[in-house]
Amino acid sequence: MIVSPVFVIALSSMHSVQIPEEIAFIFIKQGYRRVKVKASFEGKSIEYYAALQKVKGNFILMLNKPNQKKLGIFSNDYFQIQLFEDTSKYGVDMPEELEAVLDSDPDAYEVFESLTLGKKRGLIYAVAAYKTSQTRIDKSLLMADNLKREIRNPKELFKPLR
Repeated sequence: MIVSPVFVIALSSMHSVQIPEEIAFIFIKQGYRRVKVKASFEGKSIEYYAALQKVKGNFILMLNKPNQKKLGIFSNDYFQIQLFEDTSKYGVDMPEELEAVLDSDPDAYEVFESLTLGKKRGLIYAVAAYKTSQTRIDKSLLMADNLKREIRNPKELFKPLR
């Protein structure tokens, strides 16, 4: 497994960090544009998945406001980051509820697997955003039914038929 050394960094813009080129190349040379990120600050730690993006000659990772808040960091704070090879199937952790629904419905699973990786990640994030397990189950079932009905618009996938 590819793992970077731990390094210290600060936000380079409101929602991103600039990754040193020598660290980004560890992953890019091996064909990994998506990584798992572990960020730590003052005893708090989070893990999330992100894409290494090249913007104006620099490699960046997004670090959204909710994750900044979980860490307790502000724009002038320095914190630690370590990158790991992304070994997940979809580039994000699949909620158990969605996985169970797709495992129990081969037709919905087949449609889900036919989507682009980005679309799959978007749907996984959408289900994961619901707070309770029951809501994640209900929304996963609804999404599975709508996928089988050939509904692909993300705004419509989580709405019941009228």
